[in-house]
Amino acid sequence: MVNVIGLGYIGLPTALMMASHGVEVIGTDYNEKLVATLNAGKTTFKENGLENLFQQAVEMGIQFTTEYQKTDTYIVSVPTPYDKFSKKVDPRYVVAAVKDVMKVCQKGAIVVVESTVSPGTMDRYIRPVVKEYGFVIGEDIHLVHAPERIIPGNMVYELLHNNRTIGADNREIGEKIKTLYASFCQGSIVVTDIRTAEMTKVVENTFRAVNIAFANELAKICRHDNMDVYEIIRICNMHPRVNILQPGPGVGGHCISVDPWFLVGDYPSLARVIDESMRTNDGMPDFVLNRIYEIMKTEGLEDITRVGLYGLTYKENVDDMRESPTLQLLQSQARHLASGLKVYDPFITEDIFKNQYHDLNTFLADIDMIVIMVKHAEIRENTDLLADKVVLDCHNIIDLPGVYHI
Repeated sequence: MVNVIGLGYIGLPTALMMASHGVEVIGTDYNEKLVATLNAGKTTFKENGLENLFQQAVEMGIQFTTEYQKTDTYIVSVPTPYDKFSKKVDPRYVVAAVKDVMKVCQKGAIVVVESTVSPGTMDRYIRPVVKEYGFVIGEDIHLVHAPERIIPGNMVYELLHNNRTIGADNREIGEKIKTLYASFCQGSIVVTDIRTAEMTKVVENTFRAVNIAFANELAKICRHDNMDVYEIIRICNMHPRVNILQPGPGVGGHCISVDPWFLVGDYPSLARVIDESMRTNDGMPDFVLNRIYEIMKTEGLEDITRVGLYGLTYKENVDDMRESPTLQLLQSQARHLASGLKVYDPFITEDIFKNQYHDLNTFLADIDMIVIMVKHAEIRENTDLLADKVVLDCHNIIDLPGVYHI
């Protein structure tokens, strides 16, 4: 039996995928409301294919509880935020989960950490916990790091098809966990050491962050001299060895906007390009806010309450708001002692903000200017509704005359 610890955006799909492929799984989460929702037959977030996967897993006998189980295999999939001052990984959730595992596990158990961590986290924080409870690592307890590699909006497909990395002290243990993941994973599964597994996951997301930062910096340069960054990127990408990404209003989610900071925190004198790239990406919501004020002046708009932000999530067609550029923009506006921007997102049904809307037409009726922060399919399919609006398109998806860009 596998006990999956943490039933959030990564842990739940992982537990469901294993269960639907014949693995005996019990999912554990301290959140009683979340567990009650799952036991009532409902998923806790929206995701393509998740409902069907949930039903398959339930039919195969998956269970959900707030209690840790006595078993031989644990998969820890809990958040790993970073300290915004030191830029280092904050391991408290992983440490707490492993401590709770140590209280119930039997000798010979394998503890797999799926949470993304900085290189050396397992050595600095997890091994001491195991020893603290009197276990000998490699004999009584085996440690493995198998970082997740999926993205909201395409989780089910990527769980099935993405390549995986298994980091273990012992090759035999690594191969055993490889077999567990191979029960559903159709991609290549590489077995390596723990520190390498830690580093590869962080490096993957850092590579993407740096390339996004280059596109965002190009947007700022082109804005300064009134050049069309999209046309420039289009032409440059015609070169066979050039593939510049598209700029945007910022970077969100729990991976690209967080993981590269781990390297900055651990190697402050070495990770200079990474540090500057992250600061560039983090500065984009402020850049968009300044563009809003510039365009308002150009268009003769004076009332900020007649400006609406379309999209609260960090990417299109998901309900995940973690670290989203829109949230960052709203926080920036609040720091300047200003407020009034209206917000709307078709995927966010709960009331979270003061000026939040739940209907597109009502939202559009109450604004003169719309800022496209997220390129949900809904707005792509309803561009005709924007004909009489001032539009700041942060993703270059609105084909209307007079549209402004970042």
